[in-house]
Amino acid sequence: MSLQIANPKVVAKIAKLAKAKGMTKTALVEKAVDALAAEDAPKRRRGRIEALLQQLDRVPDRPDAFDPLQWDENGLPR
Repeated sequence: MSLQIANPKVVAKIAKLAKAKGMTKTALVEKAVDALAAEDAPKRRRGRIEALLQQLDRVPDRPDAFDPLQWDENGLPR
């Protein structure tokens, strides 16, 4: 599968950087795409965690819930 880049300035930048790095243009583009994807991974993970916490916040407290531990006035188990 091929990729066409219509902007000649971008093509020139890729060629120049690939030559300076001693890489093929394909390897350079792959490395850049991987780096950008890695930057977004923590944001996606954070979004999934926040969505899960929002779901948990919607679970109502049960008045008949049983807590086997006793707690002191500082919120620590006795």
